[in-house]
Amino acid sequence: MAAARVWFITGAGSGFGKLVAELALQHGDHVVATSRTSESLVELQSKFPSDQLLTIRLDVSRTQEIQDGFAAAREKFGRIDVVFNNAGYAIAGELECIPIPAAREVFDVDFWGSAQVSLEAVKFFREVNAPGVGGRLLVTGSLTGVITMPAVGYYSAAKHALQGFHETLASELDPGWNVKITILVPGVFRTAAVGKTVVFPHHPAYTKPNLPSSVVRTLITNPDIGSDALKAAQKIVKLSDLAEPPAILFLVEASRPWSDDLT
Repeated sequence: MAAARVWFITGAGSGFGKLVAELALQHGDHVVATSRTSESLVELQSKFPSDQLLTIRLDVSRTQEIQDGFAAAREKFGRIDVVFNNAGYAIAGELECIPIPAAREVFDVDFWGSAQVSLEAVKFFREVNAPGVGGRLLVTGSLTGVITMPAVGYYSAAKHALQGFHETLASELDPGWNVKITILVPGVFRTAAVGKTVVFPHHPAYTKPNLPSSVVRTLITNPDIGSDALKAAQKIVKLSDLAEPPAILFLVEASRPWSDDLT
């Protein structure tokens, strides 16, 4: 049986973060589960022992909290094998209806927060783990970070920036560090995180029901939309085991394989 690995997961209070944390723990791995709110981690704490699970309140928009989180992981488990850089949230509405401060907050979390977590992960893999051991960095991007979509413009822009940042980061790494980065590109999945999308009121100029942004608004507020998130989470966990993981993995339909290596 393979030795238990150590995961560091941001956004572990809901959505893919919570599902992947549960799967890793069920597999016998150790998990450092972080979330912006301690309350969202209570369910995980109730299911798994403290010698296997460390929970941390961590806001990825705060640099010191990121650094403190990695330091706590080192103190508890001595190493990290997989970082699932997953924290983020979405806002929806026409670009003209979203206040700039709200848009900046999305970038603070979805881009700057994720970028800081990844830089801290690379540093940890290189300087704390044994030389050459490295680690796996899995980053939650978005299909809207590859293509654009009406009504989610600022979220899409943040995810486009995230995509470019991590492709550049991967190109800069010394292969001797053995740090492997995969950008996950999910479509729409049924998770509690999707239900927490902040939807702003219509701009008066965009209220016609046949406009593209109105159609997207209807889709976003449909609780039944999306694919099976658990199946996607299982693929993410399996991805972390690959000796040579892909640089980008599209997670669009849970009913069919997204990679021959992951079937």
